[in-house]
Amino acid sequence: MHASPTSILEKYWGHKTFRGNQQAIIDAVLQNQDVLALLPTGGGKSICFQVPALIKDGVTLVVSPLLALMKDQVNALQEKGISATAIHSGMKYTEVIDTLKQTAAGKFKLLYVSPERLESKLFQDYADLLNISLIAVDEAHCISQWGYDFRPAYLRIKILRSWLPNVPLIALTATATPAVQEDICSQLHIPKTNRFVQSFIKPQLSFSVNQVESKINRCIDILSKLSGSAIIYCNSRRQTQQVAQLLGMQQIKVAYYHAGLSHEERNFVQEQWLNNDIRVIVCTNAFGMGIDKPDVQLVIHYNLPDCLENYYQEAGRAGRNGKRAYAVALYQSEDIRTLQQLPEQRYPPVQLIKHVYQCIADYVQLPVGLGEGDRFDFDLQQFTERFQLDTSTTAQCLKTLEQEGHILLTEGGLIPSKLVFTADRELLESIESGYPNLDPLVKTLLRTYEGILHHPASIFERQIARILQTNANVITQQLQQLHALGIVEYIPRKESPQIQFLLNRAPAEHLHIDLDRYHARKKAFVDRLEKMIGYTTEAISCRNQYIAAYFGEATSSRCGICDNCLQQKQGGTNKSIKESIDQYLLTVPNPTVKDLLSKLANHQESEIWQYLDLLVNERHISIDEKGNILKQG
Repeated sequence: MHASPTSILEKYWGHKTFRGNQQAIIDAVLQNQDVLALLPTGGGKSICFQVPALIKDGVTLVVSPLLALMKDQVNALQEKGISATAIHSGMKYTEVIDTLKQTAAGKFKLLYVSPERLESKLFQDYADLLNISLIAVDEAHCISQWGYDFRPAYLRIKILRSWLPNVPLIALTATATPAVQEDICSQLHIPKTNRFVQSFIKPQLSFSVNQVESKINRCIDILSKLSGSAIIYCNSRRQTQQVAQLLGMQQIKVAYYHAGLSHEERNFVQEQWLNNDIRVIVCTNAFGMGIDKPDVQLVIHYNLPDCLENYYQEAGRAGRNGKRAYAVALYQSEDIRTLQQLPEQRYPPVQLIKHVYQCIADYVQLPVGLGEGDRFDFDLQQFTERFQLDTSTTAQCLKTLEQEGHILLTEGGLIPSKLVFTADRELLESIESGYPNLDPLVKTLLRTYEGILHHPASIFERQIARILQTNANVITQQLQQLHALGIVEYIPRKESPQIQFLLNRAPAEHLHIDLDRYHARKKAFVDRLEKMIGYTTEAISCRNQYIAAYFGEATSSRCGICDNCLQQKQGGTNKSIKESIDQYLLTVPNPTVKDLLSKLANHQESEIWQYLDLLVNERHISIDEKGNILKQG
C-alpha cells in the first residue's frame, strides 16, 4: 500500500500540511492528469512533483534547464534520503550509460536531465527501459518564444509526448503571463481545465520604487533602518564589486557574487550568506536560482530589470517566512532611457548576426559542412577583442543563434572534474606506506565513486573535502600530486564556457534565420519593457495589483503596504490610531511592536501596521528584526 502525500511530506520535509494549491496539484498528478502548475517564487513548486515521485511506481523524469539548479535539487533530495541523480553535458558516455542502467534497475526515483539530452540516441534507446511514470518539466515558460526566457532546447520536450503517450506530465513555472500559459498548454497538450495558478499577491511584501540622486546612499539609508538579511541586484559584475566595497566601508558585512567568480568562490560566498556570516550579498542575476533562505527581509534592485517576470522572481526572494519584508527598486531618469534603447541592442541587424557566426567559425577554425555536435572552449572577451566586436551586442547575436538552433553555449565552472585510476594494484597498495598523506584521499575516492578504478567518473572536490574534513584547495593539490605520480588521471573542472555547434557549419551568407519569428519576439520584448517602465513610473496604482494584473490575476483590493498605497493612506489612517501611536512613541522610552499592539488591542492590527509602515517609509522610525521601534532623528 502506498504512503499518503501528507505522510511523505512530513517524513521527508517535516511539514504536516501542504501550502496553497500544492495538495490539489499533487492529487491531480496522482490521478494521472496532465497539469500546468504556476506557483510564484517561494510557493514550493518542487514538492508538487517530488512527493508524487515517491508515491508512484517507477521513475519521475525531471527536465530542467540549468545544471546548477539540477545539482542543487539532486543534492537536497539526497540529503533527505531520497534517491535522485542527474544526467548532464559534463558526463562521459560511460557515465551516462552507468546512470541509465542504474535507473532502469530501479536505483533512483528521480532522474534529472537537460532538454538537450532528450534527443540523444543513447537516451532514446533506454527510454523504454526506465519505467518512467511521471514527466516533470521545470521552468516550463522556457518552451514559449513569447516569454522572457525562451530556450529552443525546450521544444524537444514535445518528443516525450510521442514516446510516452500514456505517461502524465506536470509543467511548472513561477512566472508566466496568460499568453505564455496558453502556449505552454498548447505545446505540451495540457487541458486548460488542468491549470493551477496560485495568487501572485504577496501580502507580506512591501513593494516600492525610489527615484534617487544617489543609489548607494539610498542603499546605506535603507540598510541602516532594517537589520535583516538582504540581497542587492546589480546589472554588471563590476558594479557588484563596487557596491559591495562601498557598503563594506560603512561596516556592513557584505560580499559580492557573480558568474565570473570561480566555483569555489561562489559556493563560499553563498554559504557565508546562508549562514548569516555576512548580512548583504550584492550580486548579478546569476545568484538566487534554487536558493531558499526564508529570512531575507530586503531585496534592492540597484538597476531596473528588463521585465516584470525577472523583477517579481528576484523580489520574491524576500519574506518567504511570511514576515514583513521589503522589495525596493532604485532608478534615475537615465535608467528609463537605457531600457528604451534595449530593443535595438537585444535584436541586432540580421547581417550582424551572420557576421558573428562567421567570426565564431573562424575563431574555432571550423570548415563549412562539419562540426555538428562538436564543442569548443569559448572566451567571449577574447573573441570580441580578436574580431573587434562590441561585447554586449555580440552576446545578443549569440543568443539569437541559440534560439535559431545553430549553437549552444554552456556556462563555465559547471562541468565537473573527471578522474580515473591508472595505477596497477601493486602501486595502489604501496601508497599507504609510501605516501601516507595521500592514502585517506585514495580510499575516499574508491569508496565514494563506484567503478572509478576502471572507468572515468565525475568527482566533486568540495564533497571529498567535507568527507575528509579539510578544504577543497587541499584536495585539489593532492589530486594533482596523485596525477603527477601516475596513480590517477585527473582532469580538473573546466572554468571556461564552451560553445557547441548543433548543426554542421553553414556558409554565413546562407545561414537560416526565421525573420517573422525574429521580429515577433522583438515585439513581445518591447511589450514587456513597456510594462516594466509603467510599473516604475506608476504613482497611484497598488504595485501588488499591477504585478498581479500583468500575470492575469484580477484583484479588487489594494495591498495597503506598497509605497503607492501608503502614500494614498497618508491622510486616511484612523485619526485616533495615529494620535495613539504618536503619543506612545513620544512617551515610551523603549517602544516595541509587541507592546504597542498590546496597548492598542481595541484597534485593527492591520491599521496599526499601515501607519507604522508609513512612518518607516517616511523615515521617522525603523523596526529591527526583534520588533524594537527605533526613532530616527
